[in-house]
Amino acid sequence: MTSDLNISRRSMLAGVAGIVAAPMVLGAKRAAAKSDRIVISNYGGSYQDACVKAVFDPFTKETGIRVDNVPVPGLDKVRAMQLTRNVEIDIWLGVSAQCAAGSRLGLWEKLDSTLFDLQDLTIQPASDYVLYELVAQGICFDPKKYGPGKYPSDFAEFFDLKKYPGRRSLRKRPDSMLEVALLGDGVAPKDIYPLDLDRAFKALDRIKSNVVWAQTAPQPITLLQTGEVDFSIVQSNRAKATHDAGGGTPLDFSFKQTVTDALGLAILKGALNQDAAKKLIAYFLRPETLARFEDVVGAAPVSKKAATMLLPDARKWQPDLNSTNSLVVSADYWADNFEAVNRRYLEWLSN
Repeated sequence: MTSDLNISRRSMLAGVAGIVAAPMVLGAKRAAAKSDRIVISNYGGSYQDACVKAVFDPFTKETGIRVDNVPVPGLDKVRAMQLTRNVEIDIWLGVSAQCAAGSRLGLWEKLDSTLFDLQDLTIQPASDYVLYELVAQGICFDPKKYGPGKYPSDFAEFFDLKKYPGRRSLRKRPDSMLEVALLGDGVAPKDIYPLDLDRAFKALDRIKSNVVWAQTAPQPITLLQTGEVDFSIVQSNRAKATHDAGGGTPLDFSFKQTVTDALGLAILKGALNQDAAKKLIAYFLRPETLARFEDVVGAAPVSKKAATMLLPDARKWQPDLNSTNSLVVSADYWADNFEAVNRRYLEWLSN
């Protein structure tokens, strides 16, 4: 486990290196206010439930500070809140590409590194956000409908409609999805960056008529369980949750080829409750908190100590970071390119 995370650390450090915050978009931020309530963005469904159970409720019990979840906004909405001085969210929780892009745009407050045990972290915090876990994204399917050899197990097979007919689901966001498209078109993981956008969109054109585009993270699982699609690109933690009590139809996940991404936390410039937000982020990165959280979620924590505490059932859902067949998302690429590529992606979706 430790060696896996060291590999990830190198990849992720490469991703965050060179990120320099742009000038502030705020003319003047709202005055910080002492509060017993924090608002954090979240992806909903089983992931949000795990956050509440393993992190937020214990944090509230320890500090008396309540944590309220709201859907993850786009970076454009974050910037709009700041420009209008109406910042309604204290902590932004999201994927590494958007953490890095938000940093580049100057959307986040600086984070004090003394909040963390740096010796324990396999991925060091950036100046204004911190990553807390690594999660695999891959192909999910219903094993009762598609047994061995009947489902696409890697991205080339996911893009092969002739051999594996059926409807697919992909997310309505460019980061990770364009990497999946290029891997599906035969690009080797070591050659993915910088992204060949023309080739990626050409690959997506091949399957576009068979794709249901998911707006939210839980939606691909729902689409599979209701039979609206046959195969989805999902995070492994979402597939894991279907095996829990109340998770609905149990789904399988192919680890043959994955795209691994990190999730992180940042405090919005202009957030009302910055002191309380810092307390929650520091609490989230404690080894015992991450271990409790990843026992539910099944991703890989960035804490070395937490990694040693995990239950066996959680470990089997973690990404294999030593696999040369798989890819780690480059936050560095997306810091520079997210806004332009996202515009092109949305335009392509609308045509």
